[in-house]
Amino acid sequence: MNIVCLDLEGVLVPEIWIAFAEASGIPELRKTTRDEPDYDKLMKYRIAILKEHGLGLKEIQDTIATIDPMPGAKEFLDELRATTQTIILSDTFSQFAAPLMKKLGMPTIFCNELVVADNGEIVDFKMRCDKSKLTTVKALQSCGFDTIASGDSFNDLGMIQASKAGFLFRSTEAIKADYPQYPAFEEYDDLLAAIKAAL
Repeated sequence: MNIVCLDLEGVLVPEIWIAFAEASGIPELRKTTRDEPDYDKLMKYRIAILKEHGLGLKEIQDTIATIDPMPGAKEFLDELRATTQTIILSDTFSQFAAPLMKKLGMPTIFCNELVVADNGEIVDFKMRCDKSKLTTVKALQSCGFDTIASGDSFNDLGMIQASKAGFLFRSTEAIKADYPQYPAFEEYDDLLAAIKAAL
């Protein structure tokens, strides 16, 4: 039995923090998991910047409301879900992901939770589990699934490496150069063909 595990940001939707950095005019918030492999460090950095500027969940959600899936992403996901079981594994947060899931046709997503104060300030975050993408892939494998994984960033490499087939999608030149053993694609049709061949 196969199950496909996909990253969300950079693969199906634009990077939320980059969109918010542009909307808020705070370039420091453009940093993502493509730039900082340590997610805990990255989120603490982001929360400190939000606090410094007096920004909270509402402001980020207002930006997310303007974000649409990447062109072709929903069609790709629809065809993939019609072919095999598919879940999205993301280090984003349920408070960010919910409106985007509606635009993608409500696929299954495993993600994390923000801790938000009554005044809307983001004060902390709760990860679903340690190394959430790799841990989830290993759990799926322990249930009898063969996993196929695709993502674009450092935090996707664990699930890609642990799967029977793994693909980079719209990744950085540096990651592609460091991990040449994983086929790298820029177009959904090519990724879909590679996944179907691996099933």
